[in-house]
Amino acid sequence: MSEFPDSARQPRRRTAATGLRHRLAELRGPDHPPRPLDARALAALAANPGCRRRALLDGAGVDKARIADALGSPSSFGQSQFALARGNVFEARVKSDGGSELLGLVHARVDGVAPEPTPDLVRAPDLSAIGPEGRTARTALALREAVESPGTWTFLDHPMLALDVAGSPAFLEPDAVVVHPDGSWTVVEIKSFPMIDGAADASKVGAAARQSAVYVLALEEVAARMPDAGVRVRDRIVLVCPKNFSNLPAASAVDVRKQRSVTRRQLERLTRVEDIAAALPPGTVFDPELPPAELTAAVESVPATYAPECLAACELAFHCRDHAREEGAVTALGRPLRAELGSLTTVDEVLAAAHGETGDPADPTVAALRRAAQLRDEALGGARC
Repeated sequence: MSEFPDSARQPRRRTAATGLRHRLAELRGPDHPPRPLDARALAALAANPGCRRRALLDGAGVDKARIADALGSPSSFGQSQFALARGNVFEARVKSDGGSELLGLVHARVDGVAPEPTPDLVRAPDLSAIGPEGRTARTALALREAVESPGTWTFLDHPMLALDVAGSPAFLEPDAVVVHPDGSWTVVEIKSFPMIDGAADASKVGAAARQSAVYVLALEEVAARMPDAGVRVRDRIVLVCPKNFSNLPAASAVDVRKQRSVTRRQLERLTRVEDIAAALPPGTVFDPELPPAELTAAVESVPATYAPECLAACELAFHCRDHAREEGAVTALGRPLRAELGSLTTVDEVLAAAHGETGDPADPTVAALRRAAQLRDEALGGARC
């Protein structure tokens, strides 16, 4: 049994959470509100859990795009305003009838056994509340009420979910969550890219699956707080896209079990935000209005783990790439190559090992490098790289 009862631990937990929020606000700088951490960013963060820089900046709600601009390495990462507007128009079209058409697609794709979602069997509760914490609580209440009303369909439009990420809460807003008549929950993701002849671009579907897996994890945390209800979060999400080149919706069921397990494992590997913040030099602030030299020093005080995949997922990717190249880090050449090189972390170390200047000949990596250098010299007539 714990030395302290739950009632005694709660004030300490609240004090610790308040202290962490205050510390993260200091890191952002004065007058800079936190930038919300969405599912897209979480999926990218989970894909690179070793990057402490991104974990801290995302956890603190720092606007990385403004930081990148201030450092002179602006990023083109992100959706265009045209794509966002087109997506909003399509989503509004899909939900224009109160969710009836959307529920019909869910019924057809993942729950053909349940009764059809006719208007008398559909509930659409109001999820409005003050602040993300209030909306999260209201969503949890609506989900419980839906589970306690078997035999009906419940359509939750833009519910708010919370997920603990490295000790800091992230508030997430899926496009929709559907509660089936049997009480199970399904995530619905609405995208504006087309589904042609029943199939969409594989890379875009994969990105949507990784994003939806974050929502599934957040829903599982809500379900875990309802052990008496026996809730099941379905591991197939429903992806809704425009059919061919029209504005009509088409749907497909996407299995996200693999993405869910990978994302859960990667998020668990993240170092806690307060631990990273505690290792920073005193007075470190990530304020984009700082002089460039001071801002660069602040950013470089947090270790980064750059990989080429960051270019499609992080606003600071160009800045981190430049520094990785300056340091000769092999991570700039890609994760597969980095994994093959073992303890050799820089290009200079690799070349020295290949030319016999350093390294243990019995090391398979060193032996392979020397054999490759020998073959290259033979092919080029003895010229060294």
